Amino acid sequence: MSATRSPRSTRGARERSYGQDPATAADRLGRWLSQRRVRRAFGCFRGKRVGDFGCGFHAELVRPYLFEVSHAVLVDIALADDLKQASNVTAIEGTLPGALDALEAQSLDFVLCNNVLEHLAEPREALRHFRRIVKPGGTCLFSVPSWRGKFFLELAAFQLRLIDPVEVEEHKDYFEREDLWRLLVSAGFKPSEITCGSHKLGLNTFAVCRVK
Repeated sequence: MSATRSPRSTRGARERSYGQDPATAADRLGRWLSQRRVRRAFGCFRGKRVGDFGCGFHAELVRPYLFEVSHAVLVDIALADDLKQASNVTAIEGTLPGALDALEAQSLDFVLCNNVLEHLAEPREALRHFRRIVKPGGTCLFSVPSWRGKFFLELAAFQLRLIDPVEVEEHKDYFEREDLWRLLVSAGFKPSEITCGSHKLGLNTFAVCRVK
C-alpha cells in the first residue's frame, strides 16, 4: 500500500471528490454506462497495472477490479480510507496535472480518465503525462461530455437538480470527436493509435488510444 498527497494547485482547486456526496439516480445510470465502456475498452484486468485519474472518492469504475489487477494508481482530491489501505493501490490525493509528475514513465497497462478533462485548465498537459506513463501496447480511455451533452447536463444540474450543479459549473470545455482527436494528437498520441466515438446517446465523446 502506498498513500501519498501531492501539492494542490490553488487555481480553481475544489474541496471534495466526486462521490463524496450521495449519488443520484442520474449519477448511478451514468456510472453504469461508463462501466460498460471501460470493460469494452480494456477487456481483462487480470495482472494489469491500472491508473484511474480523477477516479472519484470511491473509485467506482476500477473498484470492482481491484481483486484482479496487480496494481492500481488512484488519483483524486480525496480518496476513501479503504482504498488508501489496500495493499495493491497507490493512492494519490491531489489535483491534475500536478499529481502526475512523480509517476514513472511506461509504468501502466491501462490509463482511465473519465469525465475529468473538461474540468482541467490544462488538459493537454495531463494528456502528455498519460502518453508518457502508459506502456507500449497499453491502452488509454478518455471520456468527456459533448456539446450536445452540455445542454442536457445544464438542464439536469441547474433546473431539474438531478445532478450536482457544482460538477457542471466547473466545466471549462466540451468536445466533439474532432476536438478530442486534435487535443490527443497535440499531446503526443499518434493518429494511428486513436479511435474516437460517442456514447450515452451522444452526450459523451470517448477516445480509446492503443499505444504502439
